[in-house]
Amino acid sequence: MPERIYIDRPLPPGFDQLFGPEWEVVGPDPEELPSCRAAIAGASLWPAERFAAAERLEVISRSGIGYDTVDLAGATERGVVVCNTPDAPTISTAEHAISLLMAASKFTANNVARLRAGRADFYAANEAIELAGATIGVVGHGRIGSRVATACAGLGMRVLVCDPYVEVSGHEQVGFDRILAESRVITLHTPLTDETRNLLNADTFASMLDGVIIINAARGGIIDTDALIAALDSGKVYAAGLDVTDPEPLDPDHTLLHRDNVVVTPHIASATDKGRVRMYSGAIENARMVLAGQRPVNVVNPEVYERLEADL
Repeated sequence: MPERIYIDRPLPPGFDQLFGPEWEVVGPDPEELPSCRAAIAGASLWPAERFAAAERLEVISRSGIGYDTVDLAGATERGVVVCNTPDAPTISTAEHAISLLMAASKFTANNVARLRAGRADFYAANEAIELAGATIGVVGHGRIGSRVATACAGLGMRVLVCDPYVEVSGHEQVGFDRILAESRVITLHTPLTDETRNLLNADTFASMLDGVIIINAARGGIIDTDALIAALDSGKVYAAGLDVTDPEPLDPDHTLLHRDNVVVTPHIASATDKGRVRMYSGAIENARMVLAGQRPVNVVNPEVYERLEADL
């Protein structure tokens, strides 16, 4: 009999073939979850009470790098292994961050709208800035941030990197205060933790250069949305490119979706042709290993194994 595996959002066309005959894919109807020992988690929330309705569940395998949507303490309490696929979204997300940088700094959408409207003042009205020679502050120098930093250096930008948890080579490593004080562009590549939640807030915006550009392809909660709106209103922030927001998704009438100097995409940075295949393939393999009694490399709640051993 195939093993039932729960998927919490519809699969892209053709992706059911990644699972093979040993799996029976069910979901996203929540009534299917109690019958499954494995689940692949996309963007939906996995609070502790969700585990109560899934007594057979042994593994939640994230099809991505972030796991802030999963209650790790609740999973560990229930003996559920939580895995992620940290390498899978790297290339696609880094490329998307660069695309947001280009779109925001060149006012691409605004210029397209002018052309479609038949306006004749497009040359004089263009607000684009040149990036070569500008300083970009890269906050977080992991898989994605390091790739973005290298790309920006290739554009001729001066790259400053802030990451207290790694030793940076190839770029100037500085404290967060210098990122705020010297960067014309700030791009965020950190996980969402208690330390990084609302990292960009009214106080940190006040410490930035006037006319800064903000790029966020990490997690929406790293930016205080109200503070960002105020900074846009005042001109402190010249433009922003966001793949993630708080809340997410934004209401269609939200002010951030109706500003000429803000580009928002719907948290799809990693959702490229190759990126999605890597993420789902990695998530499937993690689930297979757990159900086979093997320990995947990318377990984000390793203490669960201590609990499982204690229950034996």
